[in-house]
Amino acid sequence: MIFGPVPSRRFGLSLGIDLSPRIKSCNFDCVYCELGGGKPTPSIPNPPSVKEIIAEVKKGLKRFSEVEVLTVTANGEPTLYPHLLELVKELSKIKHNKKLLILSNGSTISTVQEALKEFDIVKLSLDCATPRCFKKIDRPLKGIELKEIIEGIKEFRKTYKGLLVIEVLVVKGINDKEEEFKRLNEVLKEIAPDRVDVGTLDRPPAYLVEPVSYEKLLHLASFLEVPATVISKKKVDLPKKELSTYELLTLLSKRPITLEEAQALFNETTLQRLQELLKNGKVFKKSVGKVEFLTTSADILSVR
Repeated sequence: MIFGPVPSRRFGLSLGIDLSPRIKSCNFDCVYCELGGGKPTPSIPNPPSVKEIIAEVKKGLKRFSEVEVLTVTANGEPTLYPHLLELVKELSKIKHNKKLLILSNGSTISTVQEALKEFDIVKLSLDCATPRCFKKIDRPLKGIELKEIIEGIKEFRKTYKGLLVIEVLVVKGINDKEEEFKRLNEVLKEIAPDRVDVGTLDRPPAYLVEPVSYEKLLHLASFLEVPATVISKKKVDLPKKELSTYELLTLLSKRPITLEEAQALFNETTLQRLQELLKNGKVFKKSVGKVEFLTTSADILSVR
């Protein structure tokens, strides 16, 4: 039930809590799943009790006191766990200064909001904004509709006070089209998450699908007008762009970027301009979880 600790640049040192340790239990059969393929299911068979989980977590915390995050996940989808609300309340009693994080595909968002609100960080997957793409990449259990998931996330965002992160995993030939990301951008602007993580496959997938390049991820992320970070273990040297001060401010007012992305995209002259903007306060840093973004305000555009 307990695994790790696992280091994460995005969330910190994490101790994992697997709510489905005996068998894969998920209501999706995602083409990219690192756990292997399997028929979607609406429940977790023979789930561990809250008492069992809490006992294991206590042991883990005693052994690994340096962990920063308790990550609730599953060998599948954690929100299928039938006692999630009870569990998160019990975890809150013993977490001390740790953060509680849950990793979910968002499919049950309309029915588990009360439990999700108890977490410090909620990370939800949203790979597509169109039904056809959604069914092709996530292969959901019959009856699960993308529209209902999106509306549920929007409703959850209205009352959730913690850190909401949306993850988009890009698969070559499925959700790597510009039009798909433009549609996704419109949805994400309405949701207004604290951060969007854009990545691709970096482990063996369940089915014969392929990742996209780091350059492609950067290009697709450029269509998102929300704080987005590109995550990829396979980076390459890209042609460096030169932007004027005004172009930099325009970009950052529409989409905050990380320093890592800036270093991948801009030439030395542009990076110097960026440092000058930081120095005079026209650009500032904003931390979202463990990720630091460079951003600015829209009214700064009047300064050329």
